[in-house]
Amino acid sequence: GWRSSKRRKEAEELNGRHQAWRLRSSSAREQALEYQPGQKIHGFTVREVAAVPDLCLTAVTLTHDKTGAQYLHAARDDSNNLFSVQFRTTPRDSTGVPHILEHTVLCGSEKYPCRDPFFKMLNHSLSTFMNAFTASDFTMYPFSTQNGKDFQNLLSVYLDAVFFPCLREQDFRQEGWRLENEDPTNPSSPLVFKGVVFNEMKGAFSDSERLYAQHLQNKLYPDHTYSVVSGGEPLAIPDLTWEQLKQFHATHYHPSNARFFTYGDLPLENHLKQIQEEALCKFDRINARTGVPSQPHWSSPREDHVTCSPDVLAPDPTKQNTLCMSYLLGENGFEDERIEALLHKIEIQMKHQSTNFGLALASYIASSWNHDGDPVELLRISDSVAKFRKALKENPHFLQDKVRYYFKENTHRLTLKMSPDEAFLEKQAKAEEEKLQEKISVLTDSDRKEIYQKGLELLETQSKTQDASSLPALKVSDIQPTMPFTAFQMSTAGYVPVQFCEQPTNGLVYFRAMCSLNTLPEDLRVYVPLFCSIITKMGCGDLDYRQQAQQMEMRTGGMSVSTQVIPDCTQMDTFEQGVLLFSSCLERNLPHMFKLWSDIFSSPHFDSEERLRVLVMMAAQELANGISYSGHMYAMTRAGRHLTPAGELQETFGGMEQVKFLKRIAEMPDLSQVIRVLPRIKKHLLNPENMRCAINATPQIISDSEKELERFIKDVAENRKERKLIRANIIKKPLDPLDDSGPTRKLITEPNFQPCQMKTFFQMPFPVNFVSESIRTVPFCHQDYASLCILARMMTAKFLHGEIREKGGAYGGGAKMGGSGVFSFYSYRDPNSVQTLSAFRKGVDWAKSGQFSQQDIDEAKLSVFSAVDSPVAPSDKGTSRFLSGVTDEMKQSYREQLFAVDHKSLVEVAERYLSVGQSTCGVAILGPENDAIKKDPTWILK
Repeated sequence: GWRSSKRRKEAEELNGRHQAWRLRSSSAREQALEYQPGQKIHGFTVREVAAVPDLCLTAVTLTHDKTGAQYLHAARDDSNNLFSVQFRTTPRDSTGVPHILEHTVLCGSEKYPCRDPFFKMLNHSLSTFMNAFTASDFTMYPFSTQNGKDFQNLLSVYLDAVFFPCLREQDFRQEGWRLENEDPTNPSSPLVFKGVVFNEMKGAFSDSERLYAQHLQNKLYPDHTYSVVSGGEPLAIPDLTWEQLKQFHATHYHPSNARFFTYGDLPLENHLKQIQEEALCKFDRINARTGVPSQPHWSSPREDHVTCSPDVLAPDPTKQNTLCMSYLLGENGFEDERIEALLHKIEIQMKHQSTNFGLALASYIASSWNHDGDPVELLRISDSVAKFRKALKENPHFLQDKVRYYFKENTHRLTLKMSPDEAFLEKQAKAEEEKLQEKISVLTDSDRKEIYQKGLELLETQSKTQDASSLPALKVSDIQPTMPFTAFQMSTAGYVPVQFCEQPTNGLVYFRAMCSLNTLPEDLRVYVPLFCSIITKMGCGDLDYRQQAQQMEMRTGGMSVSTQVIPDCTQMDTFEQGVLLFSSCLERNLPHMFKLWSDIFSSPHFDSEERLRVLVMMAAQELANGISYSGHMYAMTRAGRHLTPAGELQETFGGMEQVKFLKRIAEMPDLSQVIRVLPRIKKHLLNPENMRCAINATPQIISDSEKELERFIKDVAENRKERKLIRANIIKKPLDPLDDSGPTRKLITEPNFQPCQMKTFFQMPFPVNFVSESIRTVPFCHQDYASLCILARMMTAKFLHGEIREKGGAYGGGAKMGGSGVFSFYSYRDPNSVQTLSAFRKGVDWAKSGQFSQQDIDEAKLSVFSAVDSPVAPSDKGTSRFLSGVTDEMKQSYREQLFAVDHKSLVEVAERYLSVGQSTCGVAILGPENDAIKKDPTWILK
């Protein structure tokens, strides 16, 4: 008996090893095809198993037997695994209940009761993505990671957060809204509204585009959930109670109202087991009644008018009206008339390998799935294209019929106008003041005492060191000690250096070319971003701009030109300046793509003032609109302006300086002077003698690419009248770097550069501030760079997040170590300004005092490594070496320095670089009128 059981055991082990080998040898998508409809797995039943060859994946749909929760798994050979759970959240008022709930569920749960486990997991994990989104009718919680253990940890935290949150009153008051003394420690200071979402939405609606889009949706669907603001209307947010929030969670955050999505190469069974055991087994089915009825169709078109704040940065202050005609369309959408270009675009999108493919899929299917659409049907893109082609073949008027039905004969049409009102901000402030007074007027003395008491209690909670020991965490030892190196070959096409990188690009070719700006006269620099934005949109060769756009859509995955200011990795006062050409195409379109570039180099069209004016207005408006979203980036760029030579150029190309310059151009009645400048810039920039190239493609395509690139260089060179490099206009001294990218990178240095301190305040029509303080430190290859990176992450997580977001009510804030050697503090949508600057300084004192533990350091290391090791798409492999000369050897050395960072080195770099007077710093604030700053002569007012 013993012998036979031993043999049986050996046979089982052998069989187990064979099974393990089979699992390893077959791909995730092949394994998933073995599931059968009707199969029961950990409380779920398989409904459908479908191969989706277009997207290289297998889709498996399941239903949870007990609760009815829906589940879709996309098995694909991608190590960047993603999880997402979404709930249909359909508010009936504008108090922002789904948005505030999204914030509050992430503030602690039954198993993980520490405050803010979500933000803490950023430092306990190697996640490649972690966030949550509130849409008009659903709330989604996605994360992704390349580490299997990390996936389990994050899944545990996410499941507990959404299904078993604490929903404490304090968290509701911090994240949603509260009445509180302006200074919580002073009971006689005035009462004001505070809260993270309250300030976030004030900031969001300071953007007129966002305001208009919100009005448009609310007025086009006036009869149900789309008629309200799911994110919260600032003046309605204070009507939400804590009880209403808890009630909304009970009815909406239930498995019967949930849709789960997983993606990647990890086994489905493990996900199902964990989701069943940790969450779903504890629920019974309910009828959530969250469905959205169809909007009744209007019998006649409607018109409406709304107002907004005047835009101080508008290119033409007299042209600030917005007009839009919107139609209620069906869930099937409407196809574009330029069919082939569109179908080509779909083909490119299917073949392009992005690093966040899982997240893109989750977002793509979310809305339709939320309204009970079939998510697998959505993934079968080729089938839809084939159906479309068939319909078009059977009925040549297919599209015309759609136009007639959805547009010409559609009576559900809204014409919405929006115009600026000079008193808009004043009226808004008055309305908020009235709302505040309405709340204050009913307060008794004991209410006021309670408000003061709760304010102190919240401040005390926010100031306590938090115990995060309940949270699962990876260890620093879980991080790979070495990184994979990327192979590439250096060659030349004609006399232009080329970097070839063989990658599994799925039949796509990715082309980059860096063109130096060194020969460009100083007075033309400020025009370069404008040149970049119009050069591919004015027409070229025999093509007008419409034909050019169509050819680009038919033959490429897009063509772009962008400014580049690349700091040197070894010297603070050395950098490279240039423009980057980027395009991609299917292999069959290689000659067409290079022909388009050749025409842009040889005969771009600059002569249409009418077309140029349209492009200038669009570019100026886009920049102006971007400030309310990216104000912290503008503040950081301005704060770093005078700290390095590269900083000055970054401000010229992409800071407030460029916004104001483009506004001036847009206001010019006559653009002929600009038209005269463009060919001068082209002569310097689009010049093969100032150029280096890179191509990423599969091995078999590389040789074809080389031939086409040779032909392109030859064509362009022959078309250039002046073959010699123009040397007369070199402004700064060229420098020959010693690294292996020496022959191709044209660096310049300013050995006599003197950094200087400057504080700049930009008054903006926003109700919130964007604040930054930047400090000159060291370049990437310096031994202190790694310590400064870890210090920035640790200060953000352990000190600044609490001071700026939790106590200060800003939407975000922290510290970043930039590749340019500038260490920046920043805050985002912040009700405070000068107080935030003092929080930055307190953060430095905290770092210098060394009041942090080894665990704090390890968490910061995990967080930094999750960015360092984030996946790189095949299209982008080798790019950092090509652009900035950062080799894999340098990255490995930086990696080793990160591992070596310790308590002593962190305190030392805080003292050496961040102490007042140690280094040169710059400060910038974008925000509303500020009397304290106006009275302070050390500030420059813009």
